[in-house]
Amino acid sequence: MKRYAYIDLLKWKTSLRRKPLILYGARQVGKTWLLKEFGKAEYKSALYMNFDTNREFHQYFGDNISPQNIITSLENHFKEKISPTDTLLIFDEIQECQRAKDALKYFHEDAPQYNIAAAGSFLGIAEGKFPVGQINEITLYPLSFYEFLEAIGDTRLVDTLHSRDATLTKNIHGLLTSKLKEYFYVGGMPEAVKTFVETNDLNAVREVQEAILNNYKGDFSKHIKGVDIPKVRMLWDSIPIHLSKEKKKFIYKEVKSGGRASEFENALDWLINTGLVYRIAKTTEPKLPLASYAEREAFKLYMLDVGLLSAKSGLNIKTFYQSNHEVFKEFKGAITEQYVLQEIKTLDRIPVFYWGNTAGKAEVDFILQYDDGIVPVEVKSDLNKKSYNLNVYREIYKPKQAIRTSLNNFGIDKELYSIPLYRIKSFKEVLMH
Repeated sequence: MKRYAYIDLLKWKTSLRRKPLILYGARQVGKTWLLKEFGKAEYKSALYMNFDTNREFHQYFGDNISPQNIITSLENHFKEKISPTDTLLIFDEIQECQRAKDALKYFHEDAPQYNIAAAGSFLGIAEGKFPVGQINEITLYPLSFYEFLEAIGDTRLVDTLHSRDATLTKNIHGLLTSKLKEYFYVGGMPEAVKTFVETNDLNAVREVQEAILNNYKGDFSKHIKGVDIPKVRMLWDSIPIHLSKEKKKFIYKEVKSGGRASEFENALDWLINTGLVYRIAKTTEPKLPLASYAEREAFKLYMLDVGLLSAKSGLNIKTFYQSNHEVFKEFKGAITEQYVLQEIKTLDRIPVFYWGNTAGKAEVDFILQYDDGIVPVEVKSDLNKKSYNLNVYREIYKPKQAIRTSLNNFGIDKELYSIPLYRIKSFKEVLMH
């Protein structure tokens, strides 16, 4: 299974300013697998330590966490010489050992020649501390649509999507739309994708997704104080309900009768910090930096994966086999909107918000802080080319570039770029064209 984050790992390995690495990500997005594959392919030796399943490793990070003491202890444990250049040390589930996290600082300061890559789920990492300025960071997300195509063997389609020749994608528009429908159901969780590749059975995929959702709920009990567990579960279960509404703004009173921000604030912050949900704040002032103009009380919540949202929403499998485009319009376009956000998030480090005017009569799905400007993105869940909300925004702010993404083919009308949904991940390449 090809993961594009592998390229980031290669850059980290060869960087002259390399520090110990933390591979962040929600549970079950493939962090352990990726580090093991990277170690196997790029080093002569990869030594794997799991601080959750093997408590023995904790003893090597006791009172003395000097790099030399740790290296000597690990060499004795593995009965193998650790090479500063040819050995990758993998610290998995590092959130379970605070002293291991503390040790990263000293490896950076006193022994930067060693290759150390740590991984852990946001569920645990959010509760601990890492040495500030002493680590490199990479975030791993569920597989993007392009990675999904690679996994199912459609590499040539990915090459076409990266091409700047719009004629090529136009010729296979129907095929790409069909593949996108599959992705809306399967999503990008590695186990779900692997199951689809091996069985081509959407029912089997749904069983995997439901197991993942159940595992997440089990994690709530493991990592949250008892009083907050029901609050987190209510928030988690309310996401599909909010996204199915015309106005997808999150409203506490729809989570619980009489619910208020003060009651759910801690639970919501915890859920966001786990990486299981994305909080997209509203701004009425699209100015740089966008974060300075965000409204804390107005926001939307999305899940980390479109396939999990489909499963949690109970979307019927028959919907995906229909020859029309109903799946894109399900729940008032919530599945499509989730997908677009997810694709943008995989690009990493692009601030994402949504815009609404003060009168509350116009709203643009997403606005991105990209390069040295702000790009509005309107998501259309079918072939409809009407863009009232985006037109209002463009009339007021006169953006240099604007994006409308839908099931329509590629097109450019002055500063408005019409990008097919299946190609939204390439929006940077399109805007540079």
